[in-house]
Amino acid sequence: MHSHNYRTPEPFQDQVVVLIGSSSSALDISRDIATVAKEVHMAARSVEENKLGKVSGHENLWLHSMIDRVHEDGKVVFQDRNVVGADFIIYCTGYKYDFPFLETNGEVTVDDNRVGPLYKHVFPPALAPWLSFVGLPWKAIPFPVFELQSKWIAGILSNRIALPSKEEMTKDIEAFYSSLEASGTPKRDTHNLALHQWDYMNWIADQCGIPSIEEWRKQMFMASSKNRVLRPESFRDEWEDDDLVLQAQQDFANYLISSL
Repeated sequence: MHSHNYRTPEPFQDQVVVLIGSSSSALDISRDIATVAKEVHMAARSVEENKLGKVSGHENLWLHSMIDRVHEDGKVVFQDRNVVGADFIIYCTGYKYDFPFLETNGEVTVDDNRVGPLYKHVFPPALAPWLSFVGLPWKAIPFPVFELQSKWIAGILSNRIALPSKEEMTKDIEAFYSSLEASGTPKRDTHNLALHQWDYMNWIADQCGIPSIEEWRKQMFMASSKNRVLRPESFRDEWEDDDLVLQAQQDFANYLISSL
């Protein structure tokens, strides 16, 4: 089954469960299932060797390298040579972009999870500004990204902001794709903003004529990421960034006052 279909741990009572993936959904689901399952094993594509093995704080949760093969009898062989007999395998492998309702005569395609060609992950040059995409980037703070993209699109559709020409957008996209290829980044990671989210959001903010991303927001993101690693079981309930929360509250209060 896919993590998309996961709801509760009860169906996995006393079972041996293998999860493929080690990102947010895999981390959450593995710990949820571990409360009732006999064994839970996570298979990660890239993980430091010293982190393989039993997960701290759990007696029935293990982290492995990626799966090498699966036998018909349910036996799972990992690349680290460990073998387990799985009752269930859950795919926590992310999602594929798909737009079955969209007819663009080939102007926009999905190739190995790259939606394109898109200028700044939003506008296809041949169909801009009438077609735009909100929310494709991942490994970024989602809602600030979506909000900025939406403001940019609204500004363009209302003629307050100008897009470059079709030729200029195409040239920018080609340069972006070339940089990804030169760095060895696979197509499937085209919309991964892990290393560039602040530059991306600040660029759109500049296009919209609004302030750049607040420093407290960046620090809160980094503090939250660190807290998740330090407190994988309780990061939602324990934190040490109250000062940043106060900064955010004050910033919002100032915004409300300025909008009166």
